[in-house]
Order: sequence, then C-alpha cells, then structure tokens
Amino acid sequence: MLTVRCTQKLLKRVSEPQTEDLVTPTTLLGDWYANILFSKPQQILLISERTLLPVVVPAKGIQALSERFTGAVRDVLTILGIAPRLIEQELALMQGLRFGRTINKRILGSLNDFMFHLDCHTHEEPNELLLQRSLRLGEIPCAPIGYKFPTDATRELFASVNNIANAIH
Repeated sequence: MLTVRCTQKLLKRVSEPQTEDLVTPTTLLGDWYANILFSKPQQILLISERTLLPVVVPAKGIQALSERFTGAVRDVLTILGIAPRLIEQELALMQGLRFGRTINKRILGSLNDFMFHLDCHTHEEPNELLLQRSLRLGEIPCAPIGYKFPTDATRELFASVNNIANAIH
C-alpha cells in the first residue's frame, strides 16, 4: 500500500477518495508525490519519496491514473535493469493506491524543481515519449539524496534488497 501525495491543484482533479490517514507505505519506493503540468498535452509528474525517481504520465483520462502510474513505474524500473521479480513485488505492493495531500516540504521542493525541468523539456522536445522524459528527469542530481541521480539511487535501493535476499538464501 502507498499514498500518492498530490498537490492541491491535482487533488481537485482526482476523482478517487482522499485519505488523511498517515499510513506507512509498504513499498520499497515509499509514497509518491504528484503534480500536474498544464501544458499541451497535460502531464502528471510523480516522484518517489525515497529515491525521488520521477515518472511522467498523461493527465488526459485522469480516472485511469492508477493503472497508468503502475505501468509507467514498471517501464522505468525495467529500463533501469531492476530484477523482474523485484519489480513484480513492488507493483504488487502498490495495489490499493490511495490519494492524499502532500506532507513533506522537502520532497515537495524536489517535485517543484522537477516540474520546472519537465516544463522546459516539454517545450524543447514536444514529441519526446513520456518514458524518455521520466528517464531524462531521473538524471538530475538531487540534494535530498546526497546529489545522486534518482535513477542511481533507485538502482542502489533495489540492489541492496536483492543482496539481502540473496544472502538469506
């Protein structure tokens, strides 16, 4: 279980019920923070609370956000070379997605930085695939994770879990 922590402007558009409960996420990547970019086409940017991994999905048909989001996470993790069994575990834990308001100002600050870059990338490369935008954003060093790239921080996180699992067996 996890909560997608949306900005106010995105929460107004999400038709899912909103929660105020503070539930510890069961996923490795933690809760996700999300905002909407009112560009053409409109996009939703989501970032992982733990590694700041960015994922960009279309905003059109926002009712399908849960499915698009998990599909985009699968695609990004696959390209990053995460073991398929770890991807499947993460996606299984993402079932029961909930929506709530943002609570961490540091993560919200990173989300705002990524929104600026996403807006620039959208204007520079209007035909770029959203998956490519996600990966490009993931190559921006971020202060909250020690100036690492979110893609590298995500690989390290999954590698540590994989190493622990291998040591147990």
